[in-house]
Amino acid sequence: MPPVVKNLLAINIVIWLAQLFFQSQDMPLEIWGALWSLESGNFKIWQVVTHMFLHGPFFHILFNMFTLFIFGRVLENFWGSKRFINFYLICGIAAAAAQLFVGHFTVAVGASGAIMGLMAAFAYLFPNTELMFMFIPVPIKAKFAIPALMALDLFGGIANVQGDNVAHFAHLGGAVAGFLLVLFWNKSNRNTFY
Repeated sequence: MPPVVKNLLAINIVIWLAQLFFQSQDMPLEIWGALWSLESGNFKIWQVVTHMFLHGPFFHILFNMFTLFIFGRVLENFWGSKRFINFYLICGIAAAAAQLFVGHFTVAVGASGAIMGLMAAFAYLFPNTELMFMFIPVPIKAKFAIPALMALDLFGGIANVQGDNVAHFAHLGGAVAGFLLVLFWNKSNRNTFY
């Protein structure tokens, strides 16, 4: 496993365990590190980065870290560690910006925006790779599967369904940033961020 993915997995898991501990002490880390809406009065500039390392329930961190493990390994081995970490952080920051300025929310946590950026880059770079999804018994090429997930996020963000606590615009912001960044890197053929 490449070093940045391994370290990101470890950091996220340790911070999630710290969240559980501090929550049990009635001192939730989310007050300081989650991404709060501009209207909440709790927004601080560092939250555009720190929100990526906090997570909600067990399945939230499980799915994000599993997806990071699957797609992150391929991309870090393809780009190298320095380009990969820059890409990951840029996508996560873009996700926060999208959620802040377009999303309807009070507070958001998770690496999902950065992860969606990885998925968008993977679909662009490896479009014919076949992916398997739970409950779908046939493989689907990345160039179809990942845009379909983005379309679901677009629908979820526009529909704004009561009780939906997914930061759809953060997902879309990360995906758009990931796609544009990998497109720029491929078109310019420069060593940007190396």
